Amino acid sequence: MAPAFVHDQRRAARKPSKSIAVIDIGSNSVRLVVYEDKTRNLAPVFNEKTLCGLGREVQSTGLLAADAVEKALASLKRFKALCKIMKVGEVHAIATAACRDATNGPDFIARAERICGCSIEILSGAREAKLSALGVASGVYKPNGIVGDLGGGSLELIDVRGHRISRGVTLPLGGLALQDASQKSLKKADKIVSTALTALPALKAGRGRTFYAVGGTWRALARIHIIQSGYPLRVMHGYSIPAADALDFAQRLRRLAASNTLADIETVADARRPLLAYAALVLEYIIRVAKPKTIVFSTYGVREGLLYEMLPEKEQHKDGLIATAQTLNALRSRSPRHADDLIVWTDKLFRVAGLRETDDEKRLRHAACWLSDAGWRAHPDYRGEQTLNLITNGNFGAVTHEGRAFLALAIYYRYAGLNTENEAPEVVRALVPPAMVDRARLIGAAFRVAFMISAAQRSVLSHTHFRNQGRKLILVFDKRAADLAADRVTSRFKQLGRLMGRSGAILKP
Repeated sequence: MAPAFVHDQRRAARKPSKSIAVIDIGSNSVRLVVYEDKTRNLAPVFNEKTLCGLGREVQSTGLLAADAVEKALASLKRFKALCKIMKVGEVHAIATAACRDATNGPDFIARAERICGCSIEILSGAREAKLSALGVASGVYKPNGIVGDLGGGSLELIDVRGHRISRGVTLPLGGLALQDASQKSLKKADKIVSTALTALPALKAGRGRTFYAVGGTWRALARIHIIQSGYPLRVMHGYSIPAADALDFAQRLRRLAASNTLADIETVADARRPLLAYAALVLEYIIRVAKPKTIVFSTYGVREGLLYEMLPEKEQHKDGLIATAQTLNALRSRSPRHADDLIVWTDKLFRVAGLRETDDEKRLRHAACWLSDAGWRAHPDYRGEQTLNLITNGNFGAVTHEGRAFLALAIYYRYAGLNTENEAPEVVRALVPPAMVDRARLIGAAFRVAFMISAAQRSVLSHTHFRNQGRKLILVFDKRAADLAADRVTSRFKQLGRLMGRSGAILKP
């Protein structure tokens, strides 16, 4: 008879995997992304791409290039093998502009399906635009603007307002398509782009709103801008540039890329470098015609939109930031349910103390509560530093870079304290206005009081409440928690009171 642990292993092996993979056969790259689970909080566990250039000759010959086809098929064989050894639960495959436009596209797709062992959805231009918009709706909090997905073969444009998405348009303005159609002449490409975009109705609604840039080549532009501007974060998702600055950058980059004098070009893959000038050209015209206020780069696009579309409507409408913070709380906290108590406790503190906050500020405070114990396993001397890095560079969406920095600062102060010698790094503080830094300090100070009382255990904070006595804020302990009201709690609460411009005191039975 087999030991019990052997039976447990066999049962685990039979249990279906929750992981889900998307194979994305694009005009320029072929990519495999495996996600931990199909949830509102997408967590990529594997991501690999091959720059095949399937669409580099479609405009001129109508065909997928033969060598690109073989390279793509070889990559798909590897991706299939990877999915097998990773025991991926579901595999979905999509193909975009090159495969839908090329006359030998159906033959390639048939061969690809035999390799992948699943059907491949050839996206229409309208469907590709919709999935891009859904990706942005998944990864951006309350988006409002025009989504532009620039691939190798096409450009999709679609209007998005929260969860409301209009019908999109598709244009043959992808980097490879432009390079092919213009015979590698930027002057000809300029005329092609000008003709396609100058009077395009889909762009006219962009005035004063946000343009969400999706696609690998635009991300490459953003990477160069981050390096050249000395921006402290290397996180691509949510990186934003004022439209006027983006226009100047696109014009300058187009000239430098065309003359092969662009600095920091080594940060871009060799196969993408020739496409930078075309991507900059398209972005330049979009800014001129749409006149957006801000350009925001999104790493959430078609693949994420495909999975977002599969979720129940109730799941779709969950806040992506809160979902991620809750997941991190469950994985890293000593007592995950303590975060619920902390939310209620800080709600009461803000109400009794008369601290005003907008809905967005309240949302960030609640997210901070979910993240408040994420660093406890680190050495005490480095908890602040490590959680600062974890949050500022975390792989999650639905938060701006300013919001990331605010959350990171709040948790940093919770661990590192508020002494001037332990001040948070200037490069992070510079990402938020001074008033937000002050609010992060206040929330960090509140957490320091709460954790000193509760030791991160649930159902403890409910035995305390707040009371006003003139300009004095009092923390009241009931009989069951009276022994927890020690000197260190008092000193921390007084420090919290000073940050609010008030005196603080402890009251116990």
